[in-house]
Amino acid sequence: MANFKTNVMRILDQKKIPYIPHEYQAPDGNPPDGVTVAAMIGKTTAEVYKTLVTQGASKRYYVFVVPSDGQLDLKKAAKAVGEKSVEMIKQKELLPLTGYVHGGCSPVGMKKLFKTVFHSDVLNLETVTVSAGKVGHQIEISPEKIIKAVAATTAEITV
Repeated sequence: MANFKTNVMRILDQKKIPYIPHEYQAPDGNPPDGVTVAAMIGKTTAEVYKTLVTQGASKRYYVFVVPSDGQLDLKKAAKAVGEKSVEMIKQKELLPLTGYVHGGCSPVGMKKLFKTVFHSDVLNLETVTVSAGKVGHQIEISPEKIIKAVAATTAEITV
């Protein structure tokens, strides 16, 4: 199991971006929420970020990455990407759009590179942990490096 690599890990390896892999057991194969994942891998909820996919009024898609215990503020999120409004996409749209399932969605390695915004608090962290693209797998990485890898910006986007 230690040699297991997700596409996210392969992409980061190709770009020579260092990361630390973390694994956890998903209870009943169901993806736990980010707060539970943080506890399972021994991190605080402020260090583990979840990846949320939205669609704007313009029909464009956007990715927001926020602390696992945080809640995306849709008004602030819309403002951060210059949209009138954004709303969460339906769970069934996630896999065809991103290539990822609910609970295993990573900002790295989506089918297309969507405009991505990390909550600005990420810059206060030494490392941030996000999904490695598969339920049960996370990567811990430098905030600056992951932001650069996905050409993201940062903004105040939580409630």
